[in-house]
Amino acid sequence: MIVRSFKEIEGTDRHVKSASGTWESKRIVLAKEKVGFSLHETVLYAGTETSMWYANHIEAVVCVEGEAELTDHETGKSYTITPGTMYLLDGHEKHTLRIKQDFRCLCVFNPPVTGREDHDENGVYPLLTEEV
Repeated sequence: MIVRSFKEIEGTDRHVKSASGTWESKRIVLAKEKVGFSLHETVLYAGTETSMWYANHIEAVVCVEGEAELTDHETGKSYTITPGTMYLLDGHEKHTLRIKQDFRCLCVFNPPVTGREDHDENGVYPLLTEEV
């Protein structure tokens, strides 16, 4: 059994801040736990815009605080995401989040991330693995 808090992750290697400066993520469950998914609390900052494409991962996101506009690049459709709203990127959709109010969400990734990932120039997380 693993028990840990987001508070105890602050300032550790599990507390990742993006090179772009638009978000930070506390990665509470990672690939090294070997449970088949990773779990993060991510905060994206008000007034920022982040374009992403999880070409190597499926991601589910649940908003717990704040507001964002999610735009699907493939369809052009936009959605307002507020607390209690979930979105699932089950088709590796290219998307953009425009943050209206600091946006805190819980994210699940499959395959799990290692904790070292950041978006590349295409908005993609590389597919990193843990040493066995």
